Amino acid sequence: MGKFKNTIFYIFTIGGFSLLIYWVVIMGGKLEDGRQVVKPNSFKGQWGDFLDSFSTNLQHPLALLLGQIITIILVAKLFGWICRKIGQPTVMGEMIAGILLGPSLLGMYLPEFSNILFPKQSLGNLQFLSQIGLILFMFIVGMELDLKMLKKQTHDAVVISHASIIVPFALGIGLAYFIYESFAPEGVQFLSFGLFMGIAMSITAFPVLARIVQERGLPKQSWER
Repeated sequence: MGKFKNTIFYIFTIGGFSLLIYWVVIMGGKLEDGRQVVKPNSFKGQWGDFLDSFSTNLQHPLALLLGQIITIILVAKLFGWICRKIGQPTVMGEMIAGILLGPSLLGMYLPEFSNILFPKQSLGNLQFLSQIGLILFMFIVGMELDLKMLKKQTHDAVVISHASIIVPFALGIGLAYFIYESFAPEGVQFLSFGLFMGIAMSITAFPVLARIVQERGLPKQSWER
C-alpha cells in the first residue's frame, strides 16, 4: 500500500508541476508582444544546437576530464563484465577497453571523435589522475597482504615466478627468429631484437597481477587462514 501511495504522489507531483511549468511558459510568451524580442534563427535545429553547445562546453578542462572518466568507466565496466561472463579476469576486459579507446581502434577509425574526447593536451591530466588511482590501489593491496603467509609459500613463489618468466621469454626469442626479417628495423642485431621480444612477452605489470589476486579473493583467504 505504501508503494502505491508513493506512485500516486510521484505521478501527481511530477505531472502537476510539469503542467504548471508549461502553462507559465505559454503565458510568459504572450508577454513578449510589443517588446521587440529577437528570436535566434538556427538552421541546424534543436539537436544541432545541442551538439554545438555540448562540444563548446566540453572544451573546458574539468568538463573534458569528467567526460573522459565517465567514458572510460562505462567502457571498462562493459568489457570487464563480458570477460567475467566467459571466465576471464575482469582486468583483461579493462585492458581491452583501453585498446578500444586508444589510437589503435578509436583513433584509427574515428579520429575526429577521438580528438574531441581525448585531445593530446588533456592526456597529461588523465595520466596524472591514473597514477593517483594506481597508488591508492597498490596501497589497498599492501594493506591486505599477509607477509607471514607469503613466507610460508616462498619456495612455490620462486619456482612459479621464475618459470612464468623463462617460458614466455624463450618463446619470445623463438618468435623473433621468424619475424626478424619482416619487423626488425635496419641495422638492429638479432640479439637485440630477440631480447626485446623476449622481455616484451615475459614481463607482466605488477598492478595487473595484483588486480587478479584481489579479484580472486586470495588476500582475504590468507587472512582467514
